[in-house]
Amino acid sequence: MSTPFTPDAVEAIKRHMNDDHAGDSLLIVRALAGRPSATTAVTSDVDAEAIEFTIDGGERVRVPWGETLTERAQVRKAVVTLYRRACADLGVTPRGEH
Repeated sequence: MSTPFTPDAVEAIKRHMNDDHAGDSLLIVRALAGRPSATTAVTSDVDAEAIEFTIDGGERVRVPWGETLTERAQVRKAVVTLYRRACADLGVTPRGEH
C-alpha cells in the first residue's frame, strides 16, 4: 500500500470523512465493499489505491479508487465518485452539493 500522501494529509482526510461524511462512508461500505448490513463505517486509512473503513467497530474493508491517485487533490473527486456509485447501486438519491 503505497501512498503519495503525508501522514498529516491522511489524518486530515480521515478527520474530514469521519466528521462530515460518516453517512456517505456507510453508503460506500454497504454498496461497494459488499457489506450491506454494516451499521457504522469509520474512515481508517487512505492510500494511492483505496480508502479503508473500519466497520461495526472492528472489521477493516478497503474500497479501491478505480485508479491510482498521485496527489491529495484527487481524493475529493475519487470519494465523490465512490459516493455516487454507491447511491446508484443502492437506489439512493445523492445530495446535490457533491
